[in-house]
Amino acid sequence: MENLKKMALLAGFVLMITCANAQYTTATQAAFSKSYESEQAGNYTTAINDLKSVYNKDSYTVNIRMGWLYYLAKQYTESIRYYDIAIVLKPYAIEARFGCVKPLSAVESWEKVKEHYIEILKIDTQNTVANYWLGVIYYNRKNYGNAANLFGKIINLYPLDYDSIIMLAWTKLNLGKSPDAKVLFYQALVIRPNDSSALAGLKQLK
Repeated sequence: MENLKKMALLAGFVLMITCANAQYTTATQAAFSKSYESEQAGNYTTAINDLKSVYNKDSYTVNIRMGWLYYLAKQYTESIRYYDIAIVLKPYAIEARFGCVKPLSAVESWEKVKEHYIEILKIDTQNTVANYWLGVIYYNRKNYGNAANLFGKIINLYPLDYDSIIMLAWTKLNLGKSPDAKVLFYQALVIRPNDSSALAGLKQLK
């Protein structure tokens, strides 16, 4: 008899948890639906408030959504805070890091942007977006050796990627590797005939 009572209590407890989870899921779905509608209408503050009623600090989905909405609302500090929470919750997910790059770029926190791209590449070494933009950061800092390695990695994967080819051409030019730069500038012209950047680079080589 005692065992039957325990089993009944346990079954009741499980049922309560199941019902609570179902209610939370339904409420979350409704809140997300409202927030999408508010976002579509450009009402970002309303979209944020739509989610606050179901906010859960342990929910990756809610936190990354809050990060995005605060970014759209141009509240960059708050956006970064929520993206950081999402990153802690799922450290091997790269989407939250890419999301965080947006508000960090808006406040020109380039060192933090660089750190995120480096972390993304530790997880996904072939990620072309992270390779390209980290390459651009290195190029702008005149760290041409690292920039060349990153642009070269992309071209190995996508030999006809114009953006990486033109950046590698200018990088090679700045490294004093004129023959390599010339080949790359001509390759850029094959992809984009009369490209002004490639023509300017070839002019410097004459």
